[in-house]
Amino acid sequence: MRELWPGEARLRWRGVTDAVMGGVSRAEVSEENILGRDAVRLRGRVSTENNGGFVQIALDLDAGGGTLDARAYSGVAIDVWGNGEVYGAHLRTTAMWRPQQSYRQAFVATGAWQSLRLPFADFTAHRIDVPLDVARLRRIGLVAIGREFEADLAIARLALY
Repeated sequence: MRELWPGEARLRWRGVTDAVMGGVSRAEVSEENILGRDAVRLRGRVSTENNGGFVQIALDLDAGGGTLDARAYSGVAIDVWGNGEVYGAHLRTTAMWRPQQSYRQAFVATGAWQSLRLPFADFTAHRIDVPLDVARLRRIGLVAIGREFEADLAIARLALY
């Protein structure tokens, strides 16, 4: 197991919305203590108006803008809490040049803290035709996407397993 966050404090989450493409979804990212766990929390309203439909928290896996080689691992482990909605974990690599490209895996974030393991083999390509190269990981995003709803999602831990 390799702890990435909060173990590597230099890695910081940031919020991104569909406003980068003209959408009107809104989001707020904060650091909070939720049920005894320090976490980064994403709250917002996903709107499909104006060709929109997502809010996310994203983390560059190398603070210097490089890549993370995860070939020695089987997948991503996250500790998440939420409001019972379906969210997505999106991975990006150096092979991507369009913002909508990613490798995706869905999960449900319940109202209790849960530890999830997301195997690399279960991530599916979205708008890209090359296989996932885990030697060239750049970013992970936890995303509320594709339908109108209130997002409320927190992460307390990110690791490779």
